[in-house]
Amino acid sequence: MNRALPAAVLLAAVALTGCAATDADERPHVVVTTNILGDVTEQIVGSAATVTTLMKPNADPHSFGISAREAATLQSADLVVSSGFGLEEGIEQHLESAADAGAPRFVATDHIDPVAYTGDASGPDPHFWTDPERMIDVVHALEDALGSAGIEVSADDYIGELERLDADMAAAFAAIPAEHRALVTNHHVFGYLADRYGFELIGAVIPGGSTLASPSASDLEDLATAIETSGVPAIFAESSQPDRLMQVLRSEAQIEVDVVELFTESLTEPGGGADTYLTMMRENTERIATALSR
Repeated sequence: MNRALPAAVLLAAVALTGCAATDADERPHVVVTTNILGDVTEQIVGSAATVTTLMKPNADPHSFGISAREAATLQSADLVVSSGFGLEEGIEQHLESAADAGAPRFVATDHIDPVAYTGDASGPDPHFWTDPERMIDVVHALEDALGSAGIEVSADDYIGELERLDADMAAAFAAIPAEHRALVTNHHVFGYLADRYGFELIGAVIPGGSTLASPSASDLEDLATAIETSGVPAIFAESSQPDRLMQVLRSEAQIEVDVVELFTESLTEPGGGADTYLTMMRENTERIATALSR
């Protein structure tokens, strides 16, 4: 009998441990589309919920896809967090199906003051995260949406980090000479940054807001002329897209201009230089300020 008691106690302990594991697994589940929003959501949520991010590091938000299992995960989520304005065009049908199935949906661009694309592109620009102030608006709204989903969190600390980021970016960009405050990129991605910090958008190699489009010879010629006229010392290529087009543009313009890689639409693997939103923004700020200040 004395030997049976420890065994019974052990079984009870195992049962309790199993319940604890089950309870942990039963935390609310938040599913996020892009890895930039995924990181921000994780920073806010902490251990209050589980967070699944669908987009892998170094992927393109315009073209990434998901599996049937991931699509089913969307439908059973306690909250689906997406960017909006057509950014996740490759999985929009799955987001709509999840909403039809009753999954609560938070769309970040519903909570910002949008800017329109420049040039030939049309519609609202989805790349709001290049402006930390607008990201603060999104975080405030996301905090409320999480609360409505039964996930009580405080975003105060993270909002403080975003406010410091905004101040540091403003200080870094203020040192760029006025004649060099112009941006050329693979495609239209810096509208919000330009709006916030007073840059001119000369244009983009790929027309429109999607990386899935292709430039024509006349597109390249027109942009090359604009670059030559403005005299910018650098143009920028995105880490999620090869910089071949930017190199072609530099050759087309027949001018000496640096091609500088930026992290714009996707985070990297840990240690890759942009593995969090804050790290990505600070790295881009340093690269832009350095390239345009020479």
